[in-house]
Amino acid sequence: MQGFNNFMGLLYLAMLAFAVVAFVMAALFREDAYRAADKQNKGFWLIILGVAVAVNFLVPMLFLQIAGLIASIVFFVDVRPALRQVSGGRGRGRGGSSSDGPYGPWNGGR
Repeated sequence: MQGFNNFMGLLYLAMLAFAVVAFVMAALFREDAYRAADKQNKGFWLIILGVAVAVNFLVPMLFLQIAGLIASIVFFVDVRPALRQVSGGRGRGRGGSSSDGPYGPWNGGR
């Protein structure tokens, strides 16, 4: 039984870390990027992900933690890629077009 408790503790810690990372990423994007990507506004996502962090940190109820995990997954899978696309691919370190390769623009051998 002790091994199961250790596993569940690690699972709760992983869900907390995932929610914290999603919250920080949501806070880093600009408000106008949310509007341009046609997603809910920044305040909405900060509240949802902030509640997910608080639930994971304070309330040991698995149902609420799973709801927070789902919100974090939705942010990572749907909202974050749309925000990155409209904000010019933040995180790449430089601007560029969708046809750029890792070593510069790809022009099809022209």
